[in-house]
Amino acid sequence: MTNPAELLFGLDTFGDMNDKLDGTPETAGQVIRNIVEQAVLADELGLHAFNIGEHHRDDFAVSAPDSVLAGIATRTSRITLGTGVTVLSSDDPVRVFQRFSTIDALSNGRAEITAGRGSFTESFPLFGYELADYHVLFEEKLELLVKLLEEGPVTWSGRTRASLTDQEVYPKTEKGRIGLRVGVGGSPESVVRAARLGIPMALAIIGGDAARFAPFAKLYRDQLEAFGRPELPVSIHSPGHVAETDEQALEELWPNYLAGFGRIGRERGWAPMSKEHFLNEAMHGSVYAGSPETVANKIVHAVTSVGASRFDLKFANGPMPHAQLMSSIELYATRVVPLVRDKLAG
Repeated sequence: MTNPAELLFGLDTFGDMNDKLDGTPETAGQVIRNIVEQAVLADELGLHAFNIGEHHRDDFAVSAPDSVLAGIATRTSRITLGTGVTVLSSDDPVRVFQRFSTIDALSNGRAEITAGRGSFTESFPLFGYELADYHVLFEEKLELLVKLLEEGPVTWSGRTRASLTDQEVYPKTEKGRIGLRVGVGGSPESVVRAARLGIPMALAIIGGDAARFAPFAKLYRDQLEAFGRPELPVSIHSPGHVAETDEQALEELWPNYLAGFGRIGRERGWAPMSKEHFLNEAMHGSVYAGSPETVANKIVHAVTSVGASRFDLKFANGPMPHAQLMSSIELYATRVVPLVRDKLAG
């Protein structure tokens, strides 16, 4: 298990469209400005990372997370600035490298990429890609991005973009490397790919007991050893909300969780979201909603079950008002994080 003092804590947001406290909706522009303020607070409170997702639909404000991260870079000084995730399948790895090396310059070396397939597919038709190429697009583009991040001449060929021959790509970073993780949702194939390419793994655990993912972490470590690679970190991404009491946290999160996940469920033909299911996830699964003590206990269980060295709380879930999100961030940083360290040390 990671030394408790070395355990890292981050925040994730998909840029969900917010409501004001009176229930009226914010504009997308205000949501983006709110995200900047949330990241500034996280930086001031000493959290390790702030990650922004990418979506192309009306319930999320952020379609270009790297642009938002560039703005945050000029307002912060310590926090790592990353994505959660960069939808690499419908992007160009060369442009991804160029955008993040620019963020790296603006932030004095704090850029990080989390590459993934994403949980939605609207970017495929938007940018002219075929869903039939879902697997090959991600496989090839991830391999190219790994080469680009070495910051030397790149020679590459594949089916999904023009070939490169001894191609230099600019700007280079000052420290010679941008951090990279790969987002994994529970597919053994994705776990093995991350190990083969030597990329740290970020497990997206959004339902059920986190301990269910321990076999994926073991598979990852076994495959790293089989490929002759050094041990690499595993991190966890899960949704939640922190308030002074369990009752307050659940009361604040439930209608917003229902609005966000309920819409997605209707689109995908899932059974209607019930409060009983939500409460079960909060008590026994992977919704980290409650008082600082409750959330800390759940994080301890998660990181010890999986052997994770980093936990990223997806603090924005549905149209929850900015003020409640800011309060959750403050409680997470000032009370949950110290409690987790104390419990692990004990």
